[in-house]
Amino acid sequence: MNLVPSWAPNIHPLLVHFPIALLYAAIAVDLVGCACWCNKPLRQAATLLYALGTVGAIVAFLTGRAASQSVWLPGMAEPVLKEHWDWALRTVWFFPIVTVGRLVLLRPTKREPAVALVVALALLGVVGVGLRRATGDRGGRLVYQHGVGTSRP
Repeated sequence: MNLVPSWAPNIHPLLVHFPIALLYAAIAVDLVGCACWCNKPLRQAATLLYALGTVGAIVAFLTGRAASQSVWLPGMAEPVLKEHWDWALRTVWFFPIVTVGRLVLLRPTKREPAVALVVALALLGVVGVGLRRATGDRGGRLVYQHGVGTSRP
């Protein structure tokens, strides 16, 4: 059974937007949780969203690497593809580290973590936005400037 519709060049463009949405939602929930005096349920929800978004980002990275072997790639797009891979790899390393850090440092205990720790972890998510944006910018350039993964006339 083929999971890729006939109009899609591969599964990567169908999957890549889910981790983006999940990670942005995680960051937003985390920042709202901090603004509400470090609200524990929001912090836990953010950690779950980080975990789901991280798994999705890893899947998107792997499907993207496989996709690069199955699409037409003009010579001018090769440096952009390399940059996209590099930024994606940074992102795929960053978010698992943040997620594991959250799971370890914010684990349920009798004592609440320090406010500074909660805020620092939330701010790390904001750094992740920059990594995600740099990755997505290069992916968008591949499609919209170089036509990678689109039908050729």
